Amino acid sequence: MTFEVSATAYARFMGRYSEPLAPYFADLAGIAPGQRVLDVGCGPGALAAELARRLGTESVCAVEPSHSFAAAARERLPGVDVRLGSAEALPFPDGAFDATLAQLVVHFMTDPVAGLREMSRVTRPGGTVAACVWDYGNGRSPLTAFWRVARELDPAARDGRERAGATEGQLASLFTQAGLPAPQTATLSVAAAYPAFGDWWDSLSLGVGPIGDYLDGMTHQRRGELREHCRAALPAGPFEVSAAVWAVHSRV
Repeated sequence: MTFEVSATAYARFMGRYSEPLAPYFADLAGIAPGQRVLDVGCGPGALAAELARRLGTESVCAVEPSHSFAAAARERLPGVDVRLGSAEALPFPDGAFDATLAQLVVHFMTDPVAGLREMSRVTRPGGTVAACVWDYGNGRSPLTAFWRVARELDPAARDGRERAGATEGQLASLFTQAGLPAPQTATLSVAAAYPAFGDWWDSLSLGVGPIGDYLDGMTHQRRGELREHCRAALPAGPFEVSAAVWAVHSRV
């Protein structure tokens, strides 16, 4: 799965959703001045930027496995401690943070339970661990329209519903398996505007994530066929795509 792409490519692909999602997610986690917070899987810095706005850069740390995204986050947010690493092995001591957050990350963790357990470890007693993932199970991800058409042409296409936490109740269950008590679940919604079909399609064609891998594995002819089927399924003019996440938080 490819996330070693430019921050600009990611912004066009997913940033138009992750940026507006960040304030809602930070609110859910109760982020407030005076806290020290960790952003796990920060990407190019959508959530970290919101955390820094609320707390100041000196109170925010971040971890990201992608070299290109970590570099982009450091450039975007001087003063934020951005480290290269994975959720399953966080490079911080026990109880270092008042809150540890993972936005749109758990479904890409190699071992989600281990990742959440690590998030709990680095959070002080009484602190908050929070995570959110797209609701693939109910067809409310930003990519639902694409995968619906793709599966009509290729029933073997994997549309995200198999990812960890992607269906109702799964993310809370992962919290419980990680030893996080009394997980609380909420749904958060965002929307992104596209001026035309071409903007929507081009944003998916930048080589980012599972869709990038899927399109890169297609012949030119099959890719063109998929594009035309997507064009027929979506408006030609300006349109909006709504999406929702499952969000879960727990006190350590």
